[in-house]
Amino acid sequence: MRSFSLPDFLSLLSALQWTAVLVVIALGFGAPLALALALMRTSASRALRWTATAFLQLVQGVPLLGLLMFFYFGMPVFLGIEMSPLVAVGIAMTVYTASFLGEIWRGGIEAVKHEQWEAAACLGLSTWHQFRYVIAPQAFRMALPPTVGFLVQLIKGTSLASIVGFVELARAGQLVSAATFQPLLVYSIVAAIYFAACLPLTLWARSLEARLNGAR
Repeated sequence: MRSFSLPDFLSLLSALQWTAVLVVIALGFGAPLALALALMRTSASRALRWTATAFLQLVQGVPLLGLLMFFYFGMPVFLGIEMSPLVAVGIAMTVYTASFLGEIWRGGIEAVKHEQWEAAACLGLSTWHQFRYVIAPQAFRMALPPTVGFLVQLIKGTSLASIVGFVELARAGQLVSAATFQPLLVYSIVAAIYFAACLPLTLWARSLEARLNGAR
């Protein structure tokens, strides 16, 4: 047994970069899918609405831990596809992000008054240009606070990646704890690092929400 030392602390900080990598992957691939789902949910096509709704209900009804275990443990069993921990976690986080951001952004789009669509149509804009230049900026503004709030949840959700052996901050904490036999100290430091990473985003989300409510 050895005591907790500076190299252990630096190891935890180093693992934080992989937490950031997971967040970037989830947002980079999940955001475009989320936008597509939001547009499908607000589409005039019943088939598109039903397809998006079915996907969202399915994914949101499964815990993130279940998604992680399915893509890492289930894919080799059911489809014979083996994935590395990074790929499996990246796909699971992407699907998770797309489903929840899709609903957040759908709410932002539907919060824009229908008169805005009518006014844009009177200007002779196509449906796409109506959305891009008139609806999307307003929807983005209203959806930004909950989007930032979801980002906080996403950062904390990356800790579940340790279940498949991916070494991010939470998994690094497990390894350091096992080496030093000081779980209380190690996990307190891990919690403090998560808190330090999430606090600025939480405060930003509250500030954005206050500004939005004040503007109304």
